[in-house]
Amino acid sequence: MTNLLPLVQARTQLSLKEKVGQFFMPAAFINDTEEEVQNMEQLIRTCGIGSICFFHSRASAATNYEGKKKVVYNAKSLDRLKELISRYQEASKHPLLIAIDAEWGLAMRIEETPQYPYALTLGAIKDHTELISEVGEHIGEDCRRAGIHWNLCPAVDINNNPDNPVIGYRSFGDQPNTVAQNALAFIQGMSKSGVLNSIKHFPGHGDTAVDSHLGLPRIDKSKEELLANELYPFKKLIAQGVDSVMVGHLAVSALSKSETRSSTLSKLMIAGVIRKEFGHSGVVITDALNMHSVSKLYDTKGQLEWEAYEAGNDVLCFAEYTEEGIELILKNASKKEIENSFERVWSLKEKGFQSSAQNLAYDYQGLMKTLAAKTLTLVKEKPEAIEKFHQSGFQFTQVGKKEHNTFGEGIKSNQKNEENTVVAIFPPEMKPTNRFGLLEDDIEKVNGLIASTNCIVYLFGNPYALRLFNWEKATAVVVAYQDFDIFQENAVAHFYGRIQAEGDLPVKL
Repeated sequence: MTNLLPLVQARTQLSLKEKVGQFFMPAAFINDTEEEVQNMEQLIRTCGIGSICFFHSRASAATNYEGKKKVVYNAKSLDRLKELISRYQEASKHPLLIAIDAEWGLAMRIEETPQYPYALTLGAIKDHTELISEVGEHIGEDCRRAGIHWNLCPAVDINNNPDNPVIGYRSFGDQPNTVAQNALAFIQGMSKSGVLNSIKHFPGHGDTAVDSHLGLPRIDKSKEELLANELYPFKKLIAQGVDSVMVGHLAVSALSKSETRSSTLSKLMIAGVIRKEFGHSGVVITDALNMHSVSKLYDTKGQLEWEAYEAGNDVLCFAEYTEEGIELILKNASKKEIENSFERVWSLKEKGFQSSAQNLAYDYQGLMKTLAAKTLTLVKEKPEAIEKFHQSGFQFTQVGKKEHNTFGEGIKSNQKNEENTVVAIFPPEMKPTNRFGLLEDDIEKVNGLIASTNCIVYLFGNPYALRLFNWEKATAVVVAYQDFDIFQENAVAHFYGRIQAEGDLPVKL
């Protein structure tokens, strides 16, 4: 970490324009060309920005919402990230806060880095929040070693809409109190590593059927309903103390008094609810300002950045018009407003650079094995059904993955009995769009087997995918959530009775 002394000394030395520059967090891309990297270096030098947020590439999901550009694999992305952090820090007059989205680890953005289970998988753990804390600590440690100070997570959205196209598996579940408890554990673990957090997407993106990357979701609930559900984790966690709150691009008329205005642009939401009602005195950060739900609102360059700042956001994530935005804030904001935001941002920066955490010598494989065991969930089973398969034999089939896999290779039967079928479902996607990537023929095949045979189903994916099947009529249903080899090995052990399924389904089907 950078020496904290220059930061402390510089607090009183920045000009008003330099202070405004600290509010801007442009996007940086790991796989940029040299020309694009030099352009970012120039932006850092001329605008004095306070932070940058790293994404994989300009073809990745952060900018390529329609998926028209091909994402190029780069096994050296982590090395490239470290190189760019060094270059961008060198270009900056004051140390930059380096941010990233790493909800399930750096693997969310960077190839060949540790990937941890999705939040929905962790939500299946019963009575062991210390494991979720350990995941947070591991992810934080990975971030810190890479030179990242601020991990923009966890998502504390309540996953109460199975058709949600953008949250779903990123949520800990559909129960507000459980989501709050799990998120707190994750935050506490990440804090041990010295990495900053950001709870998101205020006021709650779980019960939406619109992806805010593409359009503006609207939530038509009363404030009482929101306080009991969507807002509950935010209020609970803010009371415990969080580093920052990220505001989502959502229209919530009960809070903003507008059916069309995004939360990110609403003073009533930020100054009214987040600060006054919930008592958050720290940084408020926007969700990415390049998202189509807000990015197309204004023709004037920098106007969106000004509107977001004027609404009460301190940090403007994925600001696309930094220079113009700085000028508009200087023109329109009062000196007091600028000073207040600057104090919040600079205090967060000082915290991010004062980490005294030691390198954690952790056991990634050991943790993953424990998580596989604690999350495996038996959704239903007829009495001793799985054990009977061992005695009478069975046939095996799989859908979603065509290649050989650990689970299929691990449960081969000594005798084939076509009256009994073990089905492994590997949905190609975690999102519900296009049936989780499953083919209609495969769905019909599984439903046919459920109807005509004694059928045991093992699902390696989002539990909501079960809704595509007549799972209630199956002989047994087991959810393993992830298709990692270690989770498949754990499922094999369960099939042969060597372990029990210890998890709880984190959502209602």
